[in-house]
Amino acid sequence: MIRVVIISGQAALERPLMVTLGEGFHVRVTADRKAAHQEIARGNVDVVVVDLDTRFSALEDQFQFLDDLRGSDLPILVMTDDDRRSTALDLLQHGVYDSFRKPPSPIEMRIVIRRAHEHARLKAELADMRRKMTDVTSCDELLGESPRMRAVYDLVHRVANLSSPILITGESGTGKELLARAIHNLGQRSGAPFVAVSCAALPDTLIEAELFGHEKGAYTGAATARRGLFEEAGQGTLFLDEIGELSLATQVKLLRVLQQKEFTVLGGNRTVPLRARVLLATHRDLEAMVAAGQFRRDLFFRINVLKIEMPALRDRCHDIPILAYHFLHRYASSCMKSVTNIDTQALAALAAYDWPGNIRELENIIHRSVILADTDTIGLLDLPDFLHHKMATKADEISPQGSYEEVLREFKRTIAEKRLKECNGNKTLAANTLSISRAYLHRLLRDGSELDAPG
Repeated sequence: MIRVVIISGQAALERPLMVTLGEGFHVRVTADRKAAHQEIARGNVDVVVVDLDTRFSALEDQFQFLDDLRGSDLPILVMTDDDRRSTALDLLQHGVYDSFRKPPSPIEMRIVIRRAHEHARLKAELADMRRKMTDVTSCDELLGESPRMRAVYDLVHRVANLSSPILITGESGTGKELLARAIHNLGQRSGAPFVAVSCAALPDTLIEAELFGHEKGAYTGAATARRGLFEEAGQGTLFLDEIGELSLATQVKLLRVLQQKEFTVLGGNRTVPLRARVLLATHRDLEAMVAAGQFRRDLFFRINVLKIEMPALRDRCHDIPILAYHFLHRYASSCMKSVTNIDTQALAALAAYDWPGNIRELENIIHRSVILADTDTIGLLDLPDFLHHKMATKADEISPQGSYEEVLREFKRTIAEKRLKECNGNKTLAANTLSISRAYLHRLLRDGSELDAPG
């Protein structure tokens, strides 16, 4: 039920409007501005409609009244027979959401009031989301409040003070290095160095020298001795990213270091004790690589004692708005732009995308959108073409006048149907991978309704 107060000197409008607007609306007409303010203060009003009529008071006085109503954060609509462009611009400047001509068409009133009510609801949700940004469930620099991320946070706190190697898995762009940093920063080694290296970025001919260090003349070009990364890490943490790219020969040497807790500097006899904790990460399926003879079985068993998987962004879609606003604030500051918001259509498009590049792709898109935005809000057209074209096409398929809520509901149903197909019809598995309850999934599949918040 949308509760509407119409501030007008024509009290006789109340009954006919109740009838013509139909079910779903409760209308009260009053000429008493003080009484209207009291009803608003009590929380008994969802939408305010002001009858702009210069026969009862001057236009400037009514504009002042509109300014007073702006403090309520309720959507304000205006009925007017003034069709001057200057008046329309003045109404926008005084916080009016929309207006319609007198006498109003019942169909037009229903559409405009519903749209205003929906806009206010979504605006409140976004404001709540921004408030959560200051108290969001997080773990060091990791962000998100989905069940999948809460499980990751729990594991991080459990293993932070251990010395055992940790294997971090997950697709590219999911934030595996941030997870490694969180383990380091929350543990007893936080005051020591955190050293990260991508095994994929180093040629096999150099990786041993980088990891173990080398003596002067150890190989052509080694003009001076150099400490390796194992030694640079000291009593801190060495993070080896993309270990699936290591050659079998290097895997043997890494296994020896992890087992014997020491290593030999390249080109010499100096043995150095391993004092650092080693964290390892990969986006590859190491078990499949073991079966194919591409990764040593003994090394896999040695590093797979404790494993943490970073979920793909598509499996934690409820975290997309939190992450999007995090990147928005970061790049608005670095680009010196006054962008502070993301509109509802843009958020819907972000939520509907599969994100093959995960968080890294989301970060790049928000960075690009901040640069391109001409206002303080990132809109649908500020996103890359493949996102807003897809959104526009989908919106047209739903309804030529489909509301944001209808568009988003249809997107959610599409996502649910796709995931159910991927899970071979297993609703429990599909619900778990989407981090929603089975009952909520059933409602989405049945008719797209969202009677309750996802559980």
